[in-house]
Amino acid sequence: MILFAALALAASQDPLPTEAPSFEREVRPLLMARCSGCHQPALLEGDLDLTNYAGVIAGADGESVLNTETPEESPLLESVLPFEGAAADMPPEGPPFDALEVDLLRRWIAAGAPDDTLDTGPRYTPDSPPVYSRAPVIASIAHSPSGAFLAVSGLQETLLYSTKDMSLAARLVGLSERITSIRFSPDGTKLAVAGGTPAVSGELQLWDVETRKLTWSKAVTHDTIRGLSFSPDGALIACGGTDNTLRALRTKDGSEALYQASHEDWVLSTAWSSDGSHLLSVGRDRSLKLVKVETQQFIDNVTSITPGALRGGLLAVRRHPKEEQVLVGGADGTPQVFRIFREKKRVIGDNYNLIRAFESIPGRIYDLGWSPDGETLVAVSSTGKSGAIRAYKNVDGSTLWDHSFDAGLFTVSIHPEGERVTCAGSDGVLRRFLLKDGTLVDESIVLPLGEQR
Repeated sequence: MILFAALALAASQDPLPTEAPSFEREVRPLLMARCSGCHQPALLEGDLDLTNYAGVIAGADGESVLNTETPEESPLLESVLPFEGAAADMPPEGPPFDALEVDLLRRWIAAGAPDDTLDTGPRYTPDSPPVYSRAPVIASIAHSPSGAFLAVSGLQETLLYSTKDMSLAARLVGLSERITSIRFSPDGTKLAVAGGTPAVSGELQLWDVETRKLTWSKAVTHDTIRGLSFSPDGALIACGGTDNTLRALRTKDGSEALYQASHEDWVLSTAWSSDGSHLLSVGRDRSLKLVKVETQQFIDNVTSITPGALRGGLLAVRRHPKEEQVLVGGADGTPQVFRIFREKKRVIGDNYNLIRAFESIPGRIYDLGWSPDGETLVAVSSTGKSGAIRAYKNVDGSTLWDHSFDAGLFTVSIHPEGERVTCAGSDGVLRRFLLKDGTLVDESIVLPLGEQR
């Protein structure tokens, strides 16, 4: 409170700085990081959009939130200041605005709330979704548990398709410029979407599948987040960060339930033990790590810690549908299955948890999948210029079938009934195959080009 008082006194006595704070470089990033979870086009709490200059100027419920004549009386500023010993109204969760952040807002408002918005291209909204001039790169796809829907990442949106006829059922437009990971909740009622703006902010969105409405949005770290997975009971959502952290957020309200920093590089993918008691993660540091959820304690390096045992970072991890085993893949193109829990004491140099390594696939493995019965597994990869999809028999490691394409493949999803598998990647094409023999069923562009709806 002393610092707040000092700043207020300075505001009344000292002349304003000659150069006003930049909305684009200073004010907007602050509002995006602290306020966009509620005040964004997809979730307009109080009818207030704080993600762009026009929204700030438009105000809340038709009333201005700025008072350039008396900045301290601006509703925007008043909402983030404590009052008579009570906590500030905003933000409702997380740490309050500190004195420097408050002063930044005050100085910008006092300078007349100038607009220096850069021409960075269109920012899409639910009422104005993207118009595609060419097929977008597809980073993630996921089938709903019932198999009725296929969710597909687009440009600042998630596209929801009906698998019956591949018709477009919904367009879920959020804030993240880049979407990296999509997952349905175990009961299929929720859809989690991870991404963000590179080098600016990460975001986790939770959508209601039935209403197609955004339930909540949370800012997570200062870069994109990746590798979503729901706990088996659907209560938690795990994600990895480029700040080398593993996190789990509560599905109910997006509050943080787990924070772990045992990785030494980016965390790229996550998976849960069958009972949800443990969480696994892989990353660029060439490790598969096991964490106990209740205590947030690092338990084990599931993979060998011998230098050279893993040739490159790990990009994907998927749990076996029936066993306490996980399938991992990464930079060396080799799918490997590991048991989750160590059954004997670690010996330096051992790789005891490894159950089987499969024939390598060209390029880096970006995603993996299990058939519902666990008898078949699929990997997709990219070399940067081409891509491949390969299916294997789990029982003996033999190859069932494979295909190569002149496009990198980044994501794969097996239909819950186990008959078909879908993959996608850099050329924006969805390709569906029969899982049993690899027959190509159909292929299609993710969205009719040039169309908006």
